[in-house]
Amino acid sequence: MANAASGIAVHDECKLKFLELKAKRTYRFIVFKIEEKQKQKQVIVEKVGEPAESYEDFTATLPADECRYAVYDFDFVTAENCQKSRIFFIAWSPDTSKVRSKMIYASSKDRFKRELDGIQVELQATDPTEMGLDVIRSRAS
Repeated sequence: MANAASGIAVHDECKLKFLELKAKRTYRFIVFKIEEKQKQKQVIVEKVGEPAESYEDFTATLPADECRYAVYDFDFVTAENCQKSRIFFIAWSPDTSKVRSKMIYASSKDRFKRELDGIQVELQATDPTEMGLDVIRSRAS
């Protein structure tokens, strides 16, 4: 199903992997990219992170000069000592990426995010400091 605004399709695997992360906690994170083949653009799964992988492992998978979408399952303990989890949607759009790429990712973001039912927090980041662990912690609670 293509998005009228940007002509982007979403591969079924994206939704399936997200459901596994959300319901079964099979993954710590998922990194998605927009792939272009024969003038057709679609969002595909680029990488999944195992539950034991850290936030640093996740941030290391994001390219320094290319846009990506990502979902991260963040575990934390509240002030009341309760174990909680928040699912973050991160739109990674580094300043050094191509303008065309930034435009495609920006115009497709909302539609793609709607495909992933259960996102709790959204974050837009253009450099690593905008999605540091301190930012994630403050947005989680």
